[in-house]
Amino acid sequence: MEELKGLSALITGGSKGIGYGVAEAMVKLGMNVAITSRSKDEVTNAAATLSKLGPGRAIGLKCDVRDYSAQRNVVDQAVHEFGKLDAVVANAGVGRFASIDEMTLDNWNDTIDINLTGVFYTVKASLEALKESQGFLVTIASLAGSNFFARGAAYNASKFGLVGFTQAVMLDVRDAGVRVSTIMPGSVASHFAGHTPTESDSWKIQPEDVGRLVVDLLRMPARTLPSKVEVRPARPKKSK
Repeated sequence: MEELKGLSALITGGSKGIGYGVAEAMVKLGMNVAITSRSKDEVTNAAATLSKLGPGRAIGLKCDVRDYSAQRNVVDQAVHEFGKLDAVVANAGVGRFASIDEMTLDNWNDTIDINLTGVFYTVKASLEALKESQGFLVTIASLAGSNFFARGAAYNASKFGLVGFTQAVMLDVRDAGVRVSTIMPGSVASHFAGHTPTESDSWKIQPEDVGRLVVDLLRMPARTLPSKVEVRPARPKKSK
């Protein structure tokens, strides 16, 4: 995949944040991308903006990653639109943070369903297309997948599980020519957990930084696989 122009990708949760940053990096290099979101308006507007950045094209598809049939449909639409699917970035995720005595059943289930089961659905829906193209699967995990913290029981569980899941999938499919990697970012200036990025987030990893990392993975020689990548702010903001 050293030459990316003309390749195609599917990115879940691509209307903003990390997913949008990845899509932007791809489109600017001439890749065609299908981005998904639960909001039809948001994903349509994001795709229109991305397409103006060219030379690659972008399409926006409404999809809830908790719905396996919907994920199969967006894979089929992406393949129909672009002819094949060379890369999948499983990015959609949520953050629900509360101490265990305050955590609701709905918050637990929502976190696991989106951050872990949703990725499983993404992989199952897209695997045959990736085998056909001998493509690349990237999951967006978190440093919370190896570092636990208070009020993070649901989020830690989902990301620890996602890291283990991705590494096992990597072993399952590498003989079929599919490369699999997980990226584990630290603090990112994104809309995660209802946050709105401002200038005060300038010290954090930016979404476009993760986008650059993803395209760098795609450009790796086929013989080489960085299967797990940790990335963190170079100079984190010190607490007072």
